[in-house]
Formats: sequence, C-alpha cells, structure tokens
Amino acid sequence: MIAIIVGLIVALIIIVVVVNAVQQHKEKVEQEKRAQVAKHKAIIDETEELLVNIANLPQNPSVVAILNRRNLNAAKAIKQVMPDTKGIDGRVKDYEERSRAAQELADKQSGSEDSFTLPDNEQHLLAILQCIKKLRSILKSEQSKGAIDAQVFMAEDRRLDAMQLKINIESMVKRGNQAYAKEMVGSARQYYEKALQTLSSHPVRSDYTMTKKEEIENKLEEITNALKNSNAQDRAKKAEEEQDELDMLFQPKKKW
Repeated sequence: MIAIIVGLIVALIIIVVVVNAVQQHKEKVEQEKRAQVAKHKAIIDETEELLVNIANLPQNPSVVAILNRRNLNAAKAIKQVMPDTKGIDGRVKDYEERSRAAQELADKQSGSEDSFTLPDNEQHLLAILQCIKKLRSILKSEQSKGAIDAQVFMAEDRRLDAMQLKINIESMVKRGNQAYAKEMVGSARQYYEKALQTLSSHPVRSDYTMTKKEEIENKLEEITNALKNSNAQDRAKKAEEEQDELDMLFQPKKKW
C-alpha cells in the first residue's frame, strides 16, 4: 500500500510538472505570437503614416506601390500568426486591392524630383527631410529582405537622395541670402561655403549640382570682392584721416 501511495504521489507530481510545462510552453508561444503581431501592426502604422506624409513630396507611384506592398505583407504575416485576429481578412483584401492599383499606376508613370519646390516653413521642411530619411531606410530594409528588386531600390534611393540634397542646399543658400541681405557677410559666407562643400563631396553629379555650384561660387566671389572694396575704402578713409591730422599738426600757427 505504501508503495502504491508513493507511486501515485510521484505520478501526480510528474503530471503536475508536465501540465505546468505544457501550460508555460503555450503561454510562451502565445506571447511570441502577440509580439509578432504587435511588430507587424507597428509596421502597418508606420507605413500608413508615411503614405500620408509623402503627399508633400513629388508624385512617386513606385514608392507608393512599395509601401502598399509592405502593408500587404505585414497583414498577411498577422493572418498567418493569428488567423482569428479581428478584421484581418478585410485588411488583407483591402491591401491587396490598394497594392494592385498602386503597382498598375507605377507601371504607367515614373517619379521625378524635378518638380520639387522648397517649402518656406522650417517645420514643414524638417518634416519632409525626416520623411525622406525614413523612406530611404525602409527601402533599404525591404531590399535586404528581397521584397524589392535591387535596380528599383537604386533608382528610388537615388531619386530620394537627390531631393534630400536639394533641400539641404536650397536651405543653406536661402539662409546665406538672408544673412547677406542683412549685411551679415561673415555668416552668409559660412552658409555658402558649407553648401559648396556639401555639393563638392556629393558623389553624384547632375545638372542641378553643377548649376548650383556655379551659383554659389559666384556668390562667394561677390562677397570677396565686396570685402576687398570695403577694406580698400576703410584704408583710404584711414589714410585721409591721418593726413588731416598731420595737416592740422603742421599748419602755420595763427598769430593772435
């Protein structure tokens, strides 16, 4: 009887341990699933925000198609991990339609940075820069996962890089022009020199970079000539003042 009781106790302990292990494993699996779903939901939220923000950029159907396909892949991943997620079937269908329409438009049209106009508002400008940087990061990530072709990635990244360069250059030149208009010549020259250095160090040469480089060089030459003329005028004025002092010193004294 004692042996039987001991055996039952041992068996009960084993059953409890096994049940706990199974329960812990189930909880771990569920936790991992929830973490994966949360990750893919974050991807969808991030992508939706970008789709809204790129309205401030020149029309680029290819990037829109890539972003919609990214949303579709994330929604499919959620459905695969947790098929009973509320509304996931409708989301997958919606993203399939949006992705198809975006790809059809991308096949017909190509994007261009030529029509981009620099906004006057600094906060608006900063938001656009952040949007471009985020887009480039996402494109690189999608390309590394094999979601987009290498040639497509290079073409779109080059287009975004050109827009980013243009924003930086135009912003610095604008600040330089404002400083020069206020006769803050030193500050203006710093902005122009920084813009020129950025253009010179950029690996891509285009009509825009060459034209802008020549424009900035002319601005710097104008400042240099202005400073030379100003210094020459100062020297002439100083020499005239010194001559007046000498004339006053050596002029014949009046007799009273």
